Amino acid sequence: MDKHEFNSNEWVIAGRPFQSRLLVGTGKYRDFKETRLAIEKSGAQIVTVAIRRTNIGQDANEPSLLDFLPPDQFTYLPNTAGCYTADDAIRTLRLARELLDGHNLVKLEVLGDQKTLYPNVVETLEAAKILIKDGFDVMVYTSDDPIIAKQLEDIGCCAIMPLASLIGSGMGILNPWNLEIIIDTVKVPVIVDAGVGTASDAAIAMELGCDGVLMNTAIATAKDPILMASAMKKSIEAGREAFLAGRMDKKLYSASPSSPMSGLIK
Repeated sequence: MDKHEFNSNEWVIAGRPFQSRLLVGTGKYRDFKETRLAIEKSGAQIVTVAIRRTNIGQDANEPSLLDFLPPDQFTYLPNTAGCYTADDAIRTLRLARELLDGHNLVKLEVLGDQKTLYPNVVETLEAAKILIKDGFDVMVYTSDDPIIAKQLEDIGCCAIMPLASLIGSGMGILNPWNLEIIIDTVKVPVIVDAGVGTASDAAIAMELGCDGVLMNTAIATAKDPILMASAMKKSIEAGREAFLAGRMDKKLYSASPSSPMSGLIK
């Protein structure tokens, strides 16, 4: 079955079925209570967690995210935010697997520098090879380079996650053409990751044919995170429906009235 076939809202990552195509992060909220309320409003089933920054059992004396987002209700996606080498990323995800009782669905990101947080694709490729051999199902944050995206798929990554623009920038989709090439080139799910600022950005990603969108800052730092989470849920659904419906052709200087001219009452 083609990954975009219109017979169900369900989609699959590494053999796991999901209904919501919105993936959300758990950082930058005021507290875990707000995190829970926003994520519930978003309808997201997959939540990312930065192992280096969020307590999921590492510190028994501090509140744990697991108490607010129980793993039996949400699919955790441990990520390697803050890692700048393949070794750091691999070590972090092995720790996550221990903390989450053998959980192997992960998000790999290896960053190039602290200013831009742009992905280091060389280190990312190296880490992906080792993690996949180690039994992980790797969803991978990467640049919007179609060649790198195909290489990551060929290695065995179960989802390709190209940036729309820089992490936390809110600049939206700066290069839709590269995203379209990636969507046409790889067979695994393509999930826009990073740069979404508002609901229209998410809708555009889905209209292009992306399988999903991952976001954190756009919701968590909104003036009303709960309301923004609701808006993002609707934008993902609307963008997906628009993609499946197929938009009208663009026609420069070719006006076409909404109502036909023939058969007018005289």
